Amino acid sequence: MKKETKRKDAGSPESKGRKPSWGEVGYNWILIIVFGSFALFTFLSSPVSGTREITWTFLQDSLLTKHEVSKITVVNKEFAEIYVKKDSVAATSPQNSLLAATQSPSYKMTIGSVENFERKLEQAQNSFLPADKVDIQYQNRTSWGATISWILPLVVIMAFWFFMLKRMGNSGGMGGKMFNIGKSTAKLAEKDTKSSVTFKDVAGLKEAKTEVMEVVDFLKNPETYTKLGAKIPKGVMLVGPPGTGKTLMAKAVAGEAQVPFFSMSGSEFVEMFVGVGASRVRDLFKRAKEKTPSIIFIDEIDAVGRSRGKGGAFQANDERENTLNQLLTELDGFGPNTGVIVIAATNRPDVLDKALLRPGRFDRHIYLELPTKDEREEIFKVHLRPLKLAGDVKPHDLAKLSPGFSGADIANICNEAALIAARKKEKKVHSHDFMDARDRVVGGMERKSKIIAPKEKETVAHHEAGHAVVSWYLKNVDALVKVSIIPRGKSLGAAWYLPEERQIVTKAQFIDQMCASLGGRAAEDIVFNEISSGALDDLEKATKQAYAMVSYYGLDEKIGPISFYDSSGQNDRLVGKPYSESMAKLIDQEAQSLILNAYKKTKAVLVEHREELEKLAQHLLEHEVAEKEDLEVILGKRIEFIPNNVDVNDDNQLSVI
Repeated sequence: MKKETKRKDAGSPESKGRKPSWGEVGYNWILIIVFGSFALFTFLSSPVSGTREITWTFLQDSLLTKHEVSKITVVNKEFAEIYVKKDSVAATSPQNSLLAATQSPSYKMTIGSVENFERKLEQAQNSFLPADKVDIQYQNRTSWGATISWILPLVVIMAFWFFMLKRMGNSGGMGGKMFNIGKSTAKLAEKDTKSSVTFKDVAGLKEAKTEVMEVVDFLKNPETYTKLGAKIPKGVMLVGPPGTGKTLMAKAVAGEAQVPFFSMSGSEFVEMFVGVGASRVRDLFKRAKEKTPSIIFIDEIDAVGRSRGKGGAFQANDERENTLNQLLTELDGFGPNTGVIVIAATNRPDVLDKALLRPGRFDRHIYLELPTKDEREEIFKVHLRPLKLAGDVKPHDLAKLSPGFSGADIANICNEAALIAARKKEKKVHSHDFMDARDRVVGGMERKSKIIAPKEKETVAHHEAGHAVVSWYLKNVDALVKVSIIPRGKSLGAAWYLPEERQIVTKAQFIDQMCASLGGRAAEDIVFNEISSGALDDLEKATKQAYAMVSYYGLDEKIGPISFYDSSGQNDRLVGKPYSESMAKLIDQEAQSLILNAYKKTKAVLVEHREELEKLAQHLLEHEVAEKEDLEVILGKRIEFIPNNVDVNDDNQLSVI
């Protein structure tokens, strides 16, 4: 088995304890040596730095007349250096200890001209003996001290600037971002790096896995396909609702494919600087082409791939459109793009540009739907592996009672169940922990401490009892499994159903569902002869269903088989509605008629079963919760329509939906 190799960042805990290499500290030592050398050279090359400046009068009266001068050197015809005898009292200039072997000048004097200086010196020494006369020496020197005095500050400033930029670049600060702003930020997984996620961890999604595994197999064994004339697909688009496993599928591809894998989010292309997005796209594909064959994964591609010009001039974004144009060019432009496969994921395919979705760029569109019952059972088995389970936990039962749940929802349920069991100090996770987790995720946290007035609690009990009674006696409503008046989240009570896994909804089912939604308000009207604001959510749901029946699904007799639903999203730019005022009035009338007729039907059902309504309300006031067994005792055995794809097992029925 190969050991897993992980790339350690400079700021990771693993890297804090290791010793820095020469490459990390050598640069600092080089700077220190350079600065020290310049300073030392400046100090050594300036022997006259401590020399006293004198005038001609002082030279003539105090030095020449007393025979203190040993020699005079004229440097560059500009100034004269006066050396005094070692045993002279005038030898007061400080001597450099490092230059002890070399005598330094004691005095310095600026001369006007060489001829004038020579004439004055000769006149001053006319009365001297030939042995006492001082000769003049001439030297031409390069003034390194003066040169270094203005070069050294520039060198120091430049070295400090490069040093700070290097430090900021290594730490990912603004300096590094400034010079790498156009570089791609994609994370690279090399073929030697083994990902912890494989196709074994992707439960369900059999058809999607088959499509994606074929792409991976194409990269591993291209000759199997190319010998028949097949070409490698350029792009794979993963489309599906949130939580269905699009990113997980890409992680599995990274774990299974023995090729470099570049992963990046669509939002990372867009920056506040102009041209950065297009530059990053070019850099990403350049890096991928250098390592062909390779895979590029772009998560949430709708951040950069939105339809160009959609939304009108008020929502135009030139930078995003330029980035999209560059992406389209790289996917299938004039230049060759062989050996690079692009996998993209989105849950908003309706907003993507049509040029991005065409064959030749994204040849395969893989739709990841919500899992079926069998797929949910496989997903539960994956997420139950790390948990310590009791014997009463069965994935089959959990999957049967979780229709409409995505893989992310199932993972959340399993985690919440483990947290609840740990909070109760249990050694294993039991079935009732999963039920409590289901309540917690779907309905919210219980708020038993919330104080409700007795009158309001009675209203809530009759309201929830109305939902339950109507749902129990209408065959097209989902199976009711629990009623509660314990406050959860923002709601004061809830009725829990087991939704059927249906693909289409008939008109009768729509009407019965509207009746179930209106059951709470109708119960308040019948029992208390007044209505409250507690049915807001129910009214909103019923109103949306009524308008959908009339204007989308063509289920109204007066309006007929007409649908104003726009799947392309082109009508979003229109200020008005895609129908006339008279049609809008008719839609309002028919939607209102549907709701009123459903409300009359709901009241008729409750009036017929008024006695059961009162019994169930009293039971809720006493116990706060009515399970399915309690409902069967009060309302009788329900005669319900059981579709073929729902497996009902009353002996091992879980209590929460």
